[in-house]
Parts: sequence; structure tokens; C-alpha cells
Amino acid sequence: MSKLRILYAATEINPFLQTTKVAEFLRRLPQGMQEMGMEIRIFVPRFGIINERKNRLHEVVRLSGINIAVGEDEKPLIIKVASIPNAKLQVYFIDNEDYFHRKSVLVDKNDKFHADNDERAIFFCKGVLETVKKLGWAPDIVHCNDWMTGLIPMYLKTTYKKDPIFKDAKSVFTIYNNEFDHKFEGDIIEKAKMLDIDDEMLAALKSADFGGFIKVGMEYSDSVVKSDEDFSENLNTLFSEYSEKKQIGQVGADENLLTSYYALYNELAS
Repeated sequence: MSKLRILYAATEINPFLQTTKVAEFLRRLPQGMQEMGMEIRIFVPRFGIINERKNRLHEVVRLSGINIAVGEDEKPLIIKVASIPNAKLQVYFIDNEDYFHRKSVLVDKNDKFHADNDERAIFFCKGVLETVKKLGWAPDIVHCNDWMTGLIPMYLKTTYKKDPIFKDAKSVFTIYNNEFDHKFEGDIIEKAKMLDIDDEMLAALKSADFGGFIKVGMEYSDSVVKSDEDFSENLNTLFSEYSEKKQIGQVGADENLLTSYYALYNELAS
């Protein structure tokens, strides 16, 4: 088998940030795949609570400077990188002063949900794909993790499908039990739009909530995976609606995790 290229997009990764199980998963799986001969790139948001000095993040000037449209606004994209200690893995951080410099992740110090978390997610999804284009690195598999990455599979099947970097890419979307009740404000469909995307394709986002991002991710990805957690009734219902898709259901955090994903990636890429 040829050396597959796997792009990971997620909300967080150890040791830089851990608030949910996503961080552990992203620490283990990419390294495991790299040790099995795959080529890896990892992208996460540069949330403001990540200590840049301690973690030795530095800006990559040649990748920074793109403007990313979120609705009618355009925001400058800054790319930073850091290496995971004791692993030959680099992590790319998507940064923007307006979206990611506050010292919190999704809620403020009073536990209030940030009103622009939908825009932060849209900026992140678009920023990942634009940076990978600039890198000139064509992934075979784009593995998206958690709600914040939910628009990437749709962008791959629409705006980016003819791009030589992404034309052969298949996507995997892993859902985690990180549900929240917050409803997003403003016209989320207008904010999320790109070329070759009409309102109907974004219909699932009309709910303007966690479930909307999850539905879009499931609808457009080539494989949907459920993390090894107890899901809420609502999430189980969402997941079962898309159960006709090719997926490996629930993947346990056991010794079969790496071999299961290795087989899935190769199957999708063949």
C-alpha cells in the first residue's frame, strides 16, 4: 500500500489543550498512524488559553496573510506551528485576533457561551482548507473531529472538489458527546456559504445549533464514526438517521483503535 496522507482537523489536542476526550484521541491516533507509515498533518484552533511561549508556538509567515470570508466580513488568517514533545508530529494552529485571543475556549469566565462560536467554527474550517492548499499537500483522507469541523466535508464536496489538492480526498467525521444547548444568532447560512454552495445544501444549519453542524458533517462525509462515549438520546437519534452511511460505528479506545482506523483509511482511499 502506498503511504497515505491523513489530514486531521479537531478542536483540541494534548499537550496543548485538553477540555474533552477529543484531545486524547488526537494525541494518540495521528502518532499511531504515522508509526504505521502514514504521512500526517494536524490542524486545531489556537484558543487563547494555549500558552504560546511554554508550548513554543511560532508563526509561519509564508502561510499567514490569507483573508477568510465569514459572511460579509473578511478576517486575516494567522498560522502558527509547534511540535508535540517526544513525537515527530507538527501541529498547525489556526489563529485570528478577533476569534481566538480571548482566554477561554467556548464559554467565558461566567460560563456564558461565546456569541460568535459559529463564526469561529466557520473561520476554522475554511482556514484549514486554505492553508492546506497553500502548503501544496494533497491529503488522501481528511479526518474531522467534533462539531467545530462539521463544515469541512461539505466544503470538500463543493467549493474545493475540483481543486487538484483535494480532488481525491475522502472525509471521515467523528462525533463526540460534546453537545451544548446554545442557539447561534444571525444568518448562519450566509456566514457559512462559499462558491458552489446553495441554501439547500446548508439546510441542516437552519437549526443554528450543535445538531446543525453535526448533521452537515454526517451528510457530506464519506464515513461517520461515533466516539467511545455514552451519547445523549438526541445524539443517538442524529447518528441513527445517518446509519446507512459507511461507518465503523463505535470505535473503542482499545488495542483495536489503530488497526480499525488504518483499515478504514485504506478502504476509503482505494
